Amino acid sequence: METPQGREMPRVAVMMITGACFVIIIAGMKAAADILVPFFLAIFIAIIFTPPLFWMQRKRVPTIIAILFIITLMVAIGYLLARFVGGSINEFTNALPEYRETLIAKSTSLQSWLNKMGIEVTDQMLRKHLNPGVAMQMAGKTLTALGGVLTNAFLILLTVIFILFEAAGFPNKIRAALKSPEKSLSNFGQFTESVNRYLALKSLLSLLTGVLVWIWLSILGVDYPILWGLVAFLFNYIPNIGSIIAAVPAVLLALIQLGPLHTLLTAAGYFAINTGIGNLIEPRLMGGRLGLSTLVVFLSLVFWGWVLGPVGMLLSVPLTMVLKIALGSNEETQWLAVILGKEALQEPPMAE
Repeated sequence: METPQGREMPRVAVMMITGACFVIIIAGMKAAADILVPFFLAIFIAIIFTPPLFWMQRKRVPTIIAILFIITLMVAIGYLLARFVGGSINEFTNALPEYRETLIAKSTSLQSWLNKMGIEVTDQMLRKHLNPGVAMQMAGKTLTALGGVLTNAFLILLTVIFILFEAAGFPNKIRAALKSPEKSLSNFGQFTESVNRYLALKSLLSLLTGVLVWIWLSILGVDYPILWGLVAFLFNYIPNIGSIIAAVPAVLLALIQLGPLHTLLTAAGYFAINTGIGNLIEPRLMGGRLGLSTLVVFLSLVFWGWVLGPVGMLLSVPLTMVLKIALGSNEETQWLAVILGKEALQEPPMAE
């Protein structure tokens, strides 16, 4: 960067200006979180439905008809979610104080039993280190925030429609705007293909996770199984940590409702489902290069949760993953994508 006099600006000054710009941008995003969350959700949904749109265009289906079909499908999915999950969210939120009191009573019983066994546990220690009511309260806040976002369904749907129309004609705009658009289109195609592949596969695997959790909890008789299936679907976008967060409220509810045996069975079901899909199926389908390091996952969860609220936690890994793919598609920024990943890219073997 150069000064107005044409001299090179010191690197420290460049870093300070860049840092100040970053702080200002993040502060603006945090202040505008109520607007950005529906917008990010719309982008997320549009990216998922872009491959079917392009497929129908290749089959010579008119763009308007293809988008109308996708919008009809989205409305149908939204109606089913509102019909079957909306009531469960309201019932669970209303019953949350009762569940919290029951958990506190069970914690007190555990404290008495430990004291009888000669293990000193004070009320302060119990509240500080073992307070399951906090987990239930956090689950309630997250579900309430998600329900609040869904009240903006019309705004999200309208934004998705505009994004899909733009995506349908974006390559033609690139060709008209640039003299040699082949390289730009190649980079853009590589980026969008990687993002679409990641989000499509992740969405299918998350859907499979949610369905299996719903079936298992229905068999065990845990209340609101379809709600916990939706929670498992959403938190499966967060690798490593998300499966644990999704399991906690359902396991605690099984403890309140059914007792220790069903609690162990609930936890074992979550462990088996997430281990099978997360460690066996997902790496085979996605490959190792699309993974994020555990530290990056945790930091993105904290960062986006602080900036955008509870829904930002659900969008944290997809947002970071898109950033990683964008960095990896450019040779100058590929080193940043390597740092964000699980492991370094394997160098090809040298010829002997």
